Formats: sequence, C-alpha cells, structure tokens
Amino acid sequence: IPRERTMAPSAGAPHDLAASPRMRSSLPVWALLLSVTVVGLGYGALQILGRQAGSTAPERRTRLAGDELVARPQMGTNHAVAIVAPLADVWPWLTQMGWHLGGYYTPEWVDRLFPKNWSSLAHLDPALLRNLRVGDIIPDGAPGTAWYVVVEVEPPHVLVLRSTTHLPPGWGEKYGARIDWTWSFRLAELPGGRIRLQSRVRGRTEPWWLTATYLATIVPADSVLAVG
Repeated sequence: IPRERTMAPSAGAPHDLAASPRMRSSLPVWALLLSVTVVGLGYGALQILGRQAGSTAPERRTRLAGDELVARPQMGTNHAVAIVAPLADVWPWLTQMGWHLGGYYTPEWVDRLFPKNWSSLAHLDPALLRNLRVGDIIPDGAPGTAWYVVVEVEPPHVLVLRSTTHLPPGWGEKYGARIDWTWSFRLAELPGGRIRLQSRVRGRTEPWWLTATYLATIVPADSVLAVG
C-alpha cells in the first residue's frame, strides 16, 4: 500500500488563513490619536485667528460703522493692527484696493495661487488712488462676477463696503443661495505717530450648507489676511 505523501507548500504559496498572523495596523493607536489631536488643535487655532487675530476684547465689543446693515449675522471676524505711520499716509491704501487695482495686500504666495487676480501692490499708485464716495464700486473679480459697494465713507477714518455678489455664478437661481455681508474699516490715531486699523466682517448666508462651508473654510483662511 503506497504511503500518503505530504506535499510541502511551495515558495510563494498562500498560507492557511487560520495559521496566518492577523493583520496589524502599521500606525499605533496612540500615534493616530496624536495626529488627530494635532490637526484638530491646528484647525482650532486657524478658526480663532480667522475670527479675531490682532484685535482686543474691547475692540470686538465696540460698535463700528455698518454693524446695523446685517441683522443677526451668522459669521463675523475682527482684526486690528497698529501701524507706525501718519493717518493721512494710511488711508490712501484703502482707496486703491480692488481686483486688478491695488489688490488686498495679501502675501505674495497667496497671490500666486490666483494668477488672474494679479499681485497686490507694495506701493501707492497715483493712478489708482480714489476719492471714494457712497455708491462707488470696488471690483473683486472679473466684470459682472463679484464686487463691493461703498455704503459709508468718512475719510480718513471710516470705510464700509457691502456685497451681495460673492457667490458662484448661477447658485442663486439653482440653489437659492444668498449672501449679504459688510466689510468695515476704522482708523484711529494713537500716540507716538501711530494709527490703529481695525477691520470687521459681518455676514449672513443661506441655505444652511453655504453657511457651514463659509464657517469651515473662509473663516480659517481669513487668518492669512490677518497675520500674513
């Protein structure tokens, strides 16, 4: 009677699953939790910076021109900075703001992300300086896309811009999307030849998912404008 032969598994042959070691995660649980915590803290920091970088608690409580234009805002940011320069030298920088004008003085690396917007100016251009009046338009994109309207101006101390246009084309008709927001600037003189520039954004959007997207993305991104 021939003996039963036992064949040894050939190289590369799959092992019996029952005898195979269990698959183990290449990333320890503690490392995964640490990564999630670091990301969460970083995002939380961007949310805080996007909402209030540079501003003080009293400044955030102070009423600014234009606050009454957006009732019950769902979102708001407050930023401030001290500038060593005379008031008369700072105000013109606000008057030349705009798309394909002076820009918005964002960092150069941000401007490179949007080449169609051109780089923000690092100097005053006499050809772009404006004597802003209520009703003037400040473009924020190609013609017919997005713009601000000057709703209040008191040179060289107060400038309030308002927009209902900052939506992707067709979203109003297709999704019922709406936006109404103000961007207010106040300049005040400080001792020692300095000025305090405070800016505030207040806005309402609908539907709810547009508001959630704005809060989750635009508010943290605003920290770039605040701290560069």
